[in-house]
Amino acid sequence: MRFTRRDFIAGGVKAFTIGFAAPAFLSDLAVATGATSRSLVVLYLSGGNDALSTVIPYTDSFYYSRRPTIAVPAGSVLQIGADSSGKALGLHPRLTGLQSIFNDGRLAIIQRTGYQNSSRSHFQGTDIWSTGNPANSTGAGWLGRYLDALQPPVDPLVGWSTLRDLPHAMLADHTAVAAIPSVSGYTIQSPNSGTEGTYSRAGVAALASHVPPDRPHVSFVNGALQNVLVTLDRVATVGTYVPTIAYAGDGLSQGLRAVAGAIVRGIGTKVFWVQIGGFDTHAGQGTNPANGAYSSLMGTLNSALTTFYNDLRNQGLLDSTLVLQFSEFGRRIGENGSQGTDHGAAAVMMAMGGGVNGGLYGTAASLNPAGNGGGTLENSGNDVAYQTDFRSVYAQVIDNWLGANSVSILGGSYRSPVLNFV
Repeated sequence: MRFTRRDFIAGGVKAFTIGFAAPAFLSDLAVATGATSRSLVVLYLSGGNDALSTVIPYTDSFYYSRRPTIAVPAGSVLQIGADSSGKALGLHPRLTGLQSIFNDGRLAIIQRTGYQNSSRSHFQGTDIWSTGNPANSTGAGWLGRYLDALQPPVDPLVGWSTLRDLPHAMLADHTAVAAIPSVSGYTIQSPNSGTEGTYSRAGVAALASHVPPDRPHVSFVNGALQNVLVTLDRVATVGTYVPTIAYAGDGLSQGLRAVAGAIVRGIGTKVFWVQIGGFDTHAGQGTNPANGAYSSLMGTLNSALTTFYNDLRNQGLLDSTLVLQFSEFGRRIGENGSQGTDHGAAAVMMAMGGGVNGGLYGTAASLNPAGNGGGTLENSGNDVAYQTDFRSVYAQVIDNWLGANSVSILGGSYRSPVLNFV
């Protein structure tokens, strides 16, 4: 009988979190698929990142006339050349490390990504980017469908979210995905110690060893216990990882530190999820000041990604690691009355890694509202119109990096001949 996690949730259980120490007799289950040769790290910027403050068209006069107080001064941007349309572009001044990675040819910037009739809703927008289906934003996520397509047996650690909750993109129909926000917290939770604690562990192991096929809810719980028991020793090794370069103490940096440790230790994870919030900048966006809100976000992003990049390069694992960054939408071109920006349409995606063909992909919009910027704007010239379907970026990653079939996973062919970043 096929029994999915959704069936279990429908049966009345909404959340289930536990951690234990793995007994030796279950260790044979831990060798299901072994370490993966390639890792995908998905970085989500939650809240709707302002693409025009990340990748700045600093020679477009309308960028400054439509953003009189929050535009980044042309003299401050970190120049990265011009795209195929001849538009000069630069990165936010806090992204110094990413500029160096771009100059090394290992950072791809994909401009104006999105889909027709952008939702401009945090919840629906996130669901659409998670499922890869603007017409139906429910069901399994695109990463979850990829994990479901793997040949069994599938390692219990094949997917790892560094959040406490599982993101929609990693929701699968029949593949369990680990949500481990803290490596040190992934351990036995028992009120007992000493001999009684040993008895508790033995009881849990006995429970997990019995998977009754005629009682699917019990079978699901016991199967989940088995997955926890057989992964704890491997997760514990991640906690012993000593990076080659110090990571900052913020949540994103520490999440990437755990990812680096998992990759170095070769624990078997194929897909990681990391996330940073704070990008819903309706007021006081603070693009320019050193202590501004958006500027601080860019500083955190730059530090975390640059440290991760250099750490994996020092470990000789950069060529087998790909970081894919996205946000649920971009933001409006013009600033609002609160020195912020409201929900917009097209966003910017980035791909980083040793195997990345870096550079600028797609073209920047003309921000002249007259004539909708020559067809590059929408919503009466208030928003940047999408040029590249975000699913074509997913397709590139699925086909060329993960080695799977994007047509079956995405439910159609979104392959684009102009995208060759990996």
